[in-house]
Amino acid sequence: MEILVNVIWTVVCFCIVIFVTSVLRGRASKKNAVGFFHPYTNDGGGGERVLWCAVKAIQEEKPDLDCIIYTGDHDASPNSLMARAADRFGIQLLFPPKVAHLKKRKWIEETTYPRFTMIGQSLGSVYLAFEALCRFTPSYYFDTSGYAFTYPLARIFGCKVICYTHYPTISSDMVSRVRARSSMYNNDSRVAGSAYLSWCKMVYYSLFARLYGLVGSCAHLAMVNSSWTEAHILKLWKIPFRTVRVYPPCDTTGLQALPLERPTKTPAIISVAQFRPEKAHPLQLEAFAKALHKLDPGLPRPKLQLVGSCRNKGDEDRLQKLKELAVELKVENDVEFHKNIMYRDLVTLLGAAVAGIHTMTDEHFGISVVEFMAAGAIPIAHNSAGPKMDIVVNKDGRRVGFLARTADEYAEAILEVLRMPESERLEMAAAARNRARRFSEQKFYEDFKAAIRPIFSQDSM
Repeated sequence: MEILVNVIWTVVCFCIVIFVTSVLRGRASKKNAVGFFHPYTNDGGGGERVLWCAVKAIQEEKPDLDCIIYTGDHDASPNSLMARAADRFGIQLLFPPKVAHLKKRKWIEETTYPRFTMIGQSLGSVYLAFEALCRFTPSYYFDTSGYAFTYPLARIFGCKVICYTHYPTISSDMVSRVRARSSMYNNDSRVAGSAYLSWCKMVYYSLFARLYGLVGSCAHLAMVNSSWTEAHILKLWKIPFRTVRVYPPCDTTGLQALPLERPTKTPAIISVAQFRPEKAHPLQLEAFAKALHKLDPGLPRPKLQLVGSCRNKGDEDRLQKLKELAVELKVENDVEFHKNIMYRDLVTLLGAAVAGIHTMTDEHFGISVVEFMAAGAIPIAHNSAGPKMDIVVNKDGRRVGFLARTADEYAEAILEVLRMPESERLEMAAAARNRARRFSEQKFYEDFKAAIRPIFSQDSM
């Protein structure tokens, strides 16, 4: 027993020595740069758009600072990432960012933690961030992927910590669903069906929320993307004077150049969302099938276009199941699937759509909803969080879109759009486009630079 204790003690001491040595080496070699912690640079979603806009904003604001991207994508290179920003999102960086490749990304993979996924991924992110900061220690550590547990570590390495938080890792809404024993993508039906397991999960969530609040408070500057996210972060992190709302960048300028008139022979209803479980694509198919079933005689038969990216095999499997569901609902001939398409192709599809459908519950913001509106497609969004509080908000009595929760409500909204006289549709589309202007890319750059300026000016004094 004594030998085992000595061995454990020796291993612990060795790990402490390695950690302290790495930290001291990192602090001593710290570079005048901004390190963006974004392990997945190929997810194709709104988070990646924020990354490239943030890089461009810093290149414009502080051209003397190098921008380093910490990524687990081993095929990523400075030139390929610069080209990706332009091709996928239409964002022209001033010069290629530098790249630090990470080898331990599996520790933040969802599949690594079949149970206790949140705490597993959170602790795994600390291990991955340790690798990142050992490879390159910047003056500013910028998290754009929501890994708050890495903030204390970045501080230990002597970095100023900045984050752009798309959504809290845990929220009171999640706790409420567990308390109500509601089955959802993040609350297994087996847990929801058991009072004891639900109580255990409540304890787990409560402890995790305390830890999340503690690590999040280590940020020197926390930018949040919506009113909904801001409310939760203020409640959890309790750093009101370091929390700033900066709406995410939406390509409203390019999309607003599209004509509002649309083809009427086969009206297109578009969905733009990664093929992830929380995006609730099955609800879209179900609602569309219901709408077709109730379609008035004489109305043109619409088509549904599901546009999204696949990050991994799990997403690929979900996409295949959606295709099978379309067959089951007998709408396979009326549904198109577009996977990992280029930005210019997305713009073409948006420019031909009469409506855009969004079905995620508690979507933190909803960039795709803004893109629908800017492009002239009437939004049919989920009646919660960002779309409800910030985006699909009627102004001066002018309606800008629809909010729904159930398949029946979505189906009715689809039918209402299809039944609209062209003049009424054009009026609503114009009002929606005008509303979308407040979420433009240019507005993001202005607000983002205003938020980071005090942090950078402190170090230049």
